[in-house]
Amino acid sequence: MDISGIAAFADTLAAARADAWARFCEGVTNRRSPFHSPMIASVSPEGRPRVRVVILRGCEPARGLLRFHTDRRSAKFAELSARAEAAMTGYDAAAKIQVRVEGAVTLHVDDSVADAAWEGSRQFSRICYGTHPGPGSELAEAGAFTLPSADDDIAAGRANFCAVQLHVASLEWLYLAASGHRRAHFDLASEHPGRWLSP
Repeated sequence: MDISGIAAFADTLAAARADAWARFCEGVTNRRSPFHSPMIASVSPEGRPRVRVVILRGCEPARGLLRFHTDRRSAKFAELSARAEAAMTGYDAAAKIQVRVEGAVTLHVDDSVADAAWEGSRQFSRICYGTHPGPGSELAEAGAFTLPSADDDIAAGRANFCAVQLHVASLEWLYLAASGHRRAHFDLASEHPGRWLSP
């Protein structure tokens, strides 16, 4: 699908849903896509909202799945372990398209999903999981951490790696236009084709 011509089909529920997934899937393969680095929201142990940018690594519309990676030593991993729910938002300012999704997450650390995700990662990305000390650790000064350099040290980072799958339960697509905004909501567990909402 050509995701640049949204205005032509902004009044079609099916096209709005397809466009939302097309943007996420493009974000996986195109590093310049605004959907390559969406925001993910989780809840802290104290019940506070936490938001951060992630890099989108997988998109399976037929299964309603989005995938990103995290370090098992991170606060994000702890939060998602304690409360396996998250929300994700992507926004394309040029196209004036926002997509929000919510759903349950599954954390994959020592299984085939994690193995495939690790094997599919570039060496540069794997280096991050061998950082010492781990993410969020207090440092004496800004650069007081080390990155692995040898291949064996990079491979050892696999023990810190987690593939996170977001199982999309609901999806909202918003198109901002001077001629009239369009907002559509979809419940993926429902057979209902979706519904329009007031923007």
